[in-house]
Amino acid sequence: MTTTNEAFRLHEPLPQLGAPVMVAMLTGWIDASGAAASAIATIEQACAMRTLATFDSDTFIDYRARRPTMVLREGVNETLIWSEIELKVGADANGRDVVVLTGPEPDSSWRRFAEAVSGLAVELGVTKAVVLGAYPFASPHTRPPRLSSSSPSAELIASVPFLKNSVDVPAGMGAVLEHALVGKGVPALGIWAQVPHYLGSMTYPGASVALINGLAEVTGIVVDTTVLRTEATIQRERVDQLVAANTDHQTMITQLEILYDQVDPQTLDMVGDLAGGDPGSGTDGPMSGETIPSVDELAAEFERFLRDQID
Repeated sequence: MTTTNEAFRLHEPLPQLGAPVMVAMLTGWIDASGAAASAIATIEQACAMRTLATFDSDTFIDYRARRPTMVLREGVNETLIWSEIELKVGADANGRDVVVLTGPEPDSSWRRFAEAVSGLAVELGVTKAVVLGAYPFASPHTRPPRLSSSSPSAELIASVPFLKNSVDVPAGMGAVLEHALVGKGVPALGIWAQVPHYLGSMTYPGASVALINGLAEVTGIVVDTTVLRTEATIQRERVDQLVAANTDHQTMITQLEILYDQVDPQTLDMVGDLAGGDPGSGTDGPMSGETIPSVDELAAEFERFLRDQID
């Protein structure tokens, strides 16, 4: 049985859930290394998610920007694969109900979308909502990724142990959802992982692990991160090999470690990196004046090195 309304289509009647937690990750806004996307994929698999609702694509998605994929086989147009925004339900390892919102960030009708999502959250009895993200930052891969947080609720943000940033930047749908949910009485916050700026163009499973651990800390959701942790260990070893072979790289990592270890985490924010500052270029960065490789140069070298290791 399916139910339809103007904003979404239900694939089954709304289930009776026990104090569910909602986790959201919509692609299109900042997600350095795809860390949040990887975290949400791990959560979906661990919680055996099934699709509860699909949001109206013709309303929320611009298919000129996100064209469907045509599956063509020997001249036969077999099918079209459309981008969709879905709300899914499942349960964690302890049987805790989990609701996940995934898909592309809407291209239009943001307020209408946020109203529909927050309304569903209320009907499902969601007790807390968390939006996941990741951003590039001047931090070393040799240290655990730090987490930052955001919420329209000052009381909620004061209760979590993550960084509290101050910055004016264009908002993503996650921020809009936070406001809509809090406006309906559902506690909501964003959790962001810092990804080393020189690894931002490749996967960084360590940040995905940090996001899932942070989610567990604020919601109690239990998700197995064994695979991600193994991938993080392998990547750490490969990057360490590259750094050890180049004194310039060693200098940069040492500088970043000093910053990480000595600077009060509460003074760190997203301003420099979101504004385009390059901590390795000698402009607007913590190592200004150092003659070391730029972020782009170092990232390209890391990518070549890791690709050679895989090949």
